[in-house]
Amino acid sequence: MSDFEADLKAAKHEDADTLVDRSERLSSMDPMRIAETSRHRVGLADMAVELAAHAAGFRRSLPEGVLTALADLVRAMNCYYSNLIEGHDTHPVDIERALKEDYSANAEQRNLQLEARAHIAVQQWIDDGGLSGRALTFEGIREVHKRFGELLPEALLWIEDPETGERVQVVPGALRSRDVRVGQHIAISPGALPRFLAHLERTYRGLGKAETIIAAAAAHHRLLWIHPFLDGNGRVARLMSHAMLLEALDTGGVWSIARGLARNVRPYKNHLAACDLPRQNDLDGRGHLSEESLAAFTRFFMETCLDQIKFMEELVQPKRLRDRILRWSEEEVRANTLPPKAGRILEALLYHGTLHRGEVPELLGASERNARRIVAALAEHGVIVSESTRAPLRLTFPAKLASRWMPGLFPETSYG
Repeated sequence: MSDFEADLKAAKHEDADTLVDRSERLSSMDPMRIAETSRHRVGLADMAVELAAHAAGFRRSLPEGVLTALADLVRAMNCYYSNLIEGHDTHPVDIERALKEDYSANAEQRNLQLEARAHIAVQQWIDDGGLSGRALTFEGIREVHKRFGELLPEALLWIEDPETGERVQVVPGALRSRDVRVGQHIAISPGALPRFLAHLERTYRGLGKAETIIAAAAAHHRLLWIHPFLDGNGRVARLMSHAMLLEALDTGGVWSIARGLARNVRPYKNHLAACDLPRQNDLDGRGHLSEESLAAFTRFFMETCLDQIKFMEELVQPKRLRDRILRWSEEEVRANTLPPKAGRILEALLYHGTLHRGEVPELLGASERNARRIVAALAEHGVIVSESTRAPLRLTFPAKLASRWMPGLFPETSYG
């Protein structure tokens, strides 16, 4: 056991109110960004341009009503995959039930549903601009953790120290007051957290669009390296990355890096562990940590983003999406669970985004009474929604139909 590890073990037995500060240097988490002189710089800059172009093109291709419906579904997807990375498997259908306050009778499953609902609430707040300009600020990071934690059931606010077996309560928004180890990485001392978080904020504040895209992976890792909270750091880091990309790429929330990270969870975690390593040789940058590993993670991170945008582009390609939805509606009509002509409303919403109720009779060539009956049937299936009886109709993408309408978005069974 090294002297540092011995100090760490001894610190666990100190008064929790006494914040240990081992006076770590801020330079111990350098490099914070890929240097201009790095041999990887040009390739990463080209990837950032390609990523920005694909993200903008995809968003522009979607009608406003479809954009809103897709963002709602992706929010549940992001929640599912982000929690899955942490080993919490709550299927999107159960997440959707939680949003309607339909909870499992099983206490453990109910707690996971509440956790998912909390995650979605925080991302909704981010998508609505609640974290705009503050994704990497000291207070912004703490607010994300606080908002998430305050919505969790009490049972999920306790963790067990893997070394001592002691149960410790997680306080929403509170920085940790004890030392922690994550794999082989021993995080900085709790007393040093404010200094390092302030340095994180200074480093990534005010960057241009292209530089923010390139720096997103580094910010993601460095926040995890600091490990500011006793628990929830992974979720906070991914929500922070979501907020960064939401602004830098103007994503509209219609795709999620969390899905890509979860589907490549081993490489994701391997990259994070490699970024914890010290500089390997004279060709490995000029900081304390490995720049080569940080560049490799940056490439992986941006490739994952690009892969997810392309996946979503293919999934909601207008003609294919239309064909899948109309095929479903035709099957429902044949099964007598939807009235004839219901597909016309769905098709109109796909192309126009919204539809005023007064336009439905003419669209269907039906009486107002029959039009209301068809609208009610579609609403009962959860595929259209309206904010009020006077508001326009818009499309929704329910999780229970994702396997039919958007195959591959969610797993049919638990993802392994």
